Amino acid sequence: MGGMISGPGAELGQLGWFVGAWTLMMAAMMLPSVAPMALTYARVTGERARKSQAVLVPTWIFILGYFVAWTAFGLAAYLIDHLIRLLNLAWLAPDRGGTIVAGIAIAVAGLYQFTPFKRVCLTHCRSPLDFFLESWHEGPGGALRMGMHHGLYCVGCCWGLMLVLFAVGVMSLFWMAIIAVLIFAEKVLHHGPRLAPVFGIILIALGVWIVIDPASVPGLRSHAERADMPGMKM
Repeated sequence: MGGMISGPGAELGQLGWFVGAWTLMMAAMMLPSVAPMALTYARVTGERARKSQAVLVPTWIFILGYFVAWTAFGLAAYLIDHLIRLLNLAWLAPDRGGTIVAGIAIAVAGLYQFTPFKRVCLTHCRSPLDFFLESWHEGPGGALRMGMHHGLYCVGCCWGLMLVLFAVGVMSLFWMAIIAVLIFAEKVLHHGPRLAPVFGIILIALGVWIVIDPASVPGLRSHAERADMPGMKM
């Protein structure tokens, strides 16, 4: 249960537990935003099969490739977190400079929303038909490859928002819901590209707020504070 404590400074738990929890979390957060791409793949492969141009490949193979990319991102984040903890940097504790580091990380994520790379990746994620016209590969292996290809673009688009999640507590249901809504809005809503810089401004402001007065931020509670709560002793 220690891995379920959320907030800045919370540990990610054992590797096996983290991978399982991360996969379920990605499914809950990302499936709504990846649905247009998956549905487009299903239509294209179905149409090609009806025309006898290729065999029908199940859509789940494409989705599997997509989650392979996000699992790799999660493993990389876990490794970085583990290495930092091995260094035993006392100043990163939540009651010292950890909250400040979290606020700075969130502000950096906000700045990323204004970069050309963010715009390129977001454009890709919002253009499923163009992606398949330019990058189509036949067979189950091709579906897996396309899913991974799209997943990497999605990581490029959303890694900053995921950084926010790691900064405030990767197991926080409150922040998971907020980040999922932001990702869906950017990728699916008509004005998604215009919303991206707006979200950037909000994230920068949130980062500054956390640095100045973290105790007043809704849904933000450190590992140490939760451990002091009745019933939360490990």
